Amino acid sequence: MKPVEKVYGYITRLKDNKIQVLVFQHSNPEAGIQIPKGTVETGEEIDAAIIREMQEETGLQKFKVEKLIAEDCWKNDDGAIHNRFFYRINVTDVLDEWKYQPTGGDEESGLTFRYFWISSPNEAELVRGHGDYLDYIFQ
Repeated sequence: MKPVEKVYGYITRLKDNKIQVLVFQHSNPEAGIQIPKGTVETGEEIDAAIIREMQEETGLQKFKVEKLIAEDCWKNDDGAIHNRFFYRINVTDVLDEWKYQPTGGDEESGLTFRYFWISSPNEAELVRGHGDYLDYIFQ
C-alpha cells in the first residue's frame, strides 16, 4: 500500500527576540495539542499542499514557506504509513492567540481550534509525532 502523504507546518514568529512556534488545542481535549498539518490531495504537489493546508487549518493568509526541514516515513497509530513533510513557515503581524474553525471539511467540520504560541519544545506536550523536529526550530 502506498504511504499517505502528510504536510506539517512549524509556523514560526519572533516575539521579544525569541522564536515561537504556533500550536493549537483541538475542541476535543483528548486530541491533544498539535501543530497544523494535513493530507496531500491526489495529484497535488507537496509545495501547494503545505500552503493550502496552513490556510485551511489556521485561517492565516500571509506567511512565507521558508524550507522543507525534514521528510520521513512514520507509522501512525492506526497502522497506516505516512510520508511526512515538515516545513518551516514564517509569519509576522499575527495575534498572540485566536480561535478558528478549519475549512478543510471531513472530520474537522464543525470543530474549533484554539491557536497559541510556544517558546520552547518543552512548553507544551504535543501529540505523538508532532514535535519530532522541533529541535530544528529551537536550536
